[in-house]
Amino acid sequence: MYKLLGEAVETALALKPLVTNANHCEVIIAPVFVHLKTIADKLEGSNIKVAAQNCSAETKHGAHTGEVGADMIKDVGASHIIVGHSERRQFYGETDNSVNLKTKAALSSRLTAIVCVGELLNKRKSGNAKKVVKTQLVGGLDGLTVSDMKRIIIAYEPVWAIGTGQVATPEQAQEMHGFIRATVSEMHGTDIADATRILYGGSVKPDNISGLMKQADIDGALVGGASLAAESFAQIVNYRVEN
Repeated sequence: MYKLLGEAVETALALKPLVTNANHCEVIIAPVFVHLKTIADKLEGSNIKVAAQNCSAETKHGAHTGEVGADMIKDVGASHIIVGHSERRQFYGETDNSVNLKTKAALSSRLTAIVCVGELLNKRKSGNAKKVVKTQLVGGLDGLTVSDMKRIIIAYEPVWAIGTGQVATPEQAQEMHGFIRATVSEMHGTDIADATRILYGGSVKPDNISGLMKQADIDGALVGGASLAAESFAQIVNYRVEN
């Protein structure tokens, strides 16, 4: 929940020329709901796509005060929806079942769902990190077809590394990303698992993106605080892995 409309537009327009040559990746920003249409309109024709931070599990219009449907999000120009972000799980009662319903709602509106999974610090310390992540994956992706999986991006967020300045080491991140890919392979086969993009989210900054992106199973980043300034986000987008 950052930036009033003028600030959001200013940031988006500042970012636009900084990433115009980023042909190696997909660039997506996720403003708050009330800014989606304005930002999408301002970025039309650019290589920057727009995502919503959440959506309703409801797929039919009706008496759902305060909810925003996936079809409404698509209608104003977004192409992606973030589903099950750790803050939604932690503070707003999101469950694996609601993540599953919201993922299906996004897919039903022909949007790409960025499905978030990740463990709390106590689960990692107790040795249950993989168990937690697998449960979230299986629950969140339940009932999806092979075709559905082509419009799924998975984001791994170790909750203990979000906004804390503490980042999982590249090796820790790779271990979990490899486990996530193996779990997707169990569910949908190797071809789908290999094609699924898995993002790392957790205090990603310009000075650690290169080390993370060197890892075999890290396909991109879900960036938090460092995305609030166009310059730092552009540095992350334009990272270069050292040979």
